[in-house]
Amino acid sequence: MMLSKRLKQFLLLPLFLGTTAWAQPKPNILWITIEDTSPQFIGCYGNQDARTPVIDQLASEGVRFINAFSTGTVCSPSRSAIITGVKTYKTGTGNHRSNYPIPESIKGFPHYLKSEGYYTTNNSKTDYNVARVNDFIQEAWHESSGKAGWWNRQPGQPFFAVFNFMDSHQSRTMTESYDWYENHVLANLDESERIGDDDFQMPPFYNDSPEMRKQFARVYNSIKLTDNKIGELLSRLEKDGLRDSTIIFFYADHGEGMPRGKTNGINFGYRVPFVVWFPEMYKNLSPWGTGVVTDELVDFTDLAPTIISMAGGKLPGHLEGRILIGDKRSAESDYLHLSSDRSDNGIDKVRTVTDGRFVYSRNFMPFMPEARYIRYMEIGEIKQQMREDLAGDKLNQLQKSLFEDRPAEFLFDIENDVWETKNLINDPTYGSVLGKMRERLKAEVFQSRDVMFLPEYELGLISKTTTPYEFRMDDQNYPIEEIFKAASLAGQRGETITKQQVELLRSANKIVRYWAMIGLRAQHPDDLNECESEIIQAMKDSYPPVAVTASAVAFQVFQHDAAENSLIQFCANENQDLALMAINFLLYVDHKQPFVETVRRVREKKSSGYNVKAACADFLGSLGLIPNNTDYRQ
Repeated sequence: MMLSKRLKQFLLLPLFLGTTAWAQPKPNILWITIEDTSPQFIGCYGNQDARTPVIDQLASEGVRFINAFSTGTVCSPSRSAIITGVKTYKTGTGNHRSNYPIPESIKGFPHYLKSEGYYTTNNSKTDYNVARVNDFIQEAWHESSGKAGWWNRQPGQPFFAVFNFMDSHQSRTMTESYDWYENHVLANLDESERIGDDDFQMPPFYNDSPEMRKQFARVYNSIKLTDNKIGELLSRLEKDGLRDSTIIFFYADHGEGMPRGKTNGINFGYRVPFVVWFPEMYKNLSPWGTGVVTDELVDFTDLAPTIISMAGGKLPGHLEGRILIGDKRSAESDYLHLSSDRSDNGIDKVRTVTDGRFVYSRNFMPFMPEARYIRYMEIGEIKQQMREDLAGDKLNQLQKSLFEDRPAEFLFDIENDVWETKNLINDPTYGSVLGKMRERLKAEVFQSRDVMFLPEYELGLISKTTTPYEFRMDDQNYPIEEIFKAASLAGQRGETITKQQVELLRSANKIVRYWAMIGLRAQHPDDLNECESEIIQAMKDSYPPVAVTASAVAFQVFQHDAAENSLIQFCANENQDLALMAINFLLYVDHKQPFVETVRRVREKKSSGYNVKAACADFLGSLGLIPNNTDYRQ
C-alpha cells in the first residue's frame, strides 16, 4: 500500500519527538526576518502607497501585531536579544558589535529545540554580538549558511528555519550609491512594480524636495523587492507540501534604516511590523484567532520562550520574556522596556518605556543629536542631502531639530502623532503619564541592574575576567542605585544641577564621577563658568573616561591649552574605547582645526579599529577634508 507523504511524516514523528503523546504533530516553524523596516511602510499597516501584497496576505490571514518592538535599534544588539532571549542591558551586548562574553549557561535558544527533535537552520545572518560566536552558532544551529533550510532534515522531522532578507537593509535604501541601487534593486523589479519618486507621502521630518524624494523612494522599492522574495520562499514551502503544517513568523529586526529611525531610541527606531500566520492544523494554538489585529505588547525577548514552549521544551531560568502562544501562555504586559546604545562609531545611551500608545525615552547623552555622526549613514546620499539643506537654511524647525541637541526626555503620543513631531514632556496634560513612565524606567534599571551604565571602556576591562551579566549582580562592585542617581542628572540643566554634578566629581566611585562629568558635558556653557577649576582638575582624574570627558568640556567651554593636549593624546590612545570617546567628543566641538593632523594619523594607523577609523572619517568629512562618500574603511 502506498503511504502519503503526510502520513509517512506522522508515523516517523515519534522517532524524533520521544514518547510524548501529542494530539497533533509538533508544528514546523518558519521565521521570515527582514532588515531595517518600520510598519509605516507596509501596506497592511495602512500605507496605501506601499506594494507589499505577500506580506499583506500573511497579515490578513494571520495575526497582525501593532505593538511589536525590537529591544534595540541596530542589528547586532537586536539579534543578541533575539537569540539569547535576554535584554542587552543585562548581557552587556547593547553596543553594536562589541562581542563581550556571556555566561556559558546562556545558549542560543535553538539549542533547546534540538533536544526536542527539531532540525534548526539559519539562512543566514547571525550578527549575534557575543564572544566565541562561532561556537555559539554551532551549538544553536544544525546549519547556518546561505544554503541552509528545511530541506536537509530527516523525513518527518519538525523544523525551525530562519530566513533573513537583506533587500530592505540600510545599505540598499541609503548607504550604497544610487547607481548601485539602480543595478541591484530597481533592475530586479518590473516596471509596473516600481514606486516612483512622487508616489508616496514624505515623513514630515524630511524636507519634501525632489532630491529627497529620489532618495526616499529607495525605501519603498527595496521593500517591494523584499516582498517578492518572501513570495518565492513561501512558494517553495507550498511546493514542498509544508505550508499546511508550518507556523510562520514575519518581522523586521528593528525600525526603519533611514536618518532618525535606526540607531535612535524613539518609536521610529524600535517599532516593527510583526505577523504570525497559522495553518488550519494549528489555528487552535492562536489565542487571538486568525485574520485579526492585536494591540498586545510584544518585544523580541518574548520570541525565545514562545518558540521553546511551542516545541514542548522546558524554559531555561535566564529567560524572562513572555510565552505568547499555546496553553502555557503568559499574562499580557502593560509596559515594555527598550534600550539603544552605541551604533558603530556613534556613542549614545537611551532607555525607553512604552505602553503602546505613549513612548517615553530618556536621553542620557543629549549632547548627541538624533542625526549624530555615524559613518555608515554619513556616506549615504540622503544624509548628505540633509546636511546640505541644513547648511542652505532649507529646513523647517522640526527638520533642523534632528541636528540639534536633544532634550533629556521625549514623550510622544504615537496614537495621535505617528511621526513623533510633538514632544509632550512639558505639557501638563500628560503629567501623570510622564510620572508613571519615569518610575517604570527607574524600577527597571534597578531590577535588571542595567550594566550598560558602565562606559564601554569598563565593559572591556570586566570582560577579561568575567561577564558583564555576572558582574552586574555584585552590588559592592556595581552599586547601580548610586550610579543611576548620578546618571539621572545628565541632561538636566541649570545652576542647581551643575552644583550637584560638581559635588559628585568628588565621589570615591569612578562610575559616579564619569556620569557627573557626562552630565556637565550636557550643561549649557553659561552654567559652567563657576566650576572651571573643578573641570580642569577632573582632567587629571585617575579614571580615563572621566579625564577624556573633562578634557572635552574644558576645551569646548574654556579653550584650555592642556585640554587640547589631553584630547590629542586620547585620540591616539591604543585603547580603542578611549580613542573613540575622544574623537566622538571632537565631532561636536566648535573649533576642530587643532586636531586635524592627529586625526589623520590615527585614521592611517594599522592598529586603529573599525569604529575609530569611522569616527576619524566623520571628523575629516565634517570639515570637507575628505569627500562625503569616503568609506569609513578607506
